[in-house]
Amino acid sequence: MLILGIILLLLGIFLKISILTTIGVILLVIGAVLFIMGSVGRPIGGRRHYW
Repeated sequence: MLILGIILLLLGIFLKISILTTIGVILLVIGAVLFIMGSVGRPIGGRRHYW
């Protein structure tokens, strides 16, 4: 989710499409939160790690 967020963010910036930039930022934030929660050891949806 982090990688997809970065790709959409960059595409939105370079192609000047604001909806891609917005979706990219949202996915980047959600991916970062899930990554941090998984790294701390907090189970997410019954899983110990988030990949």
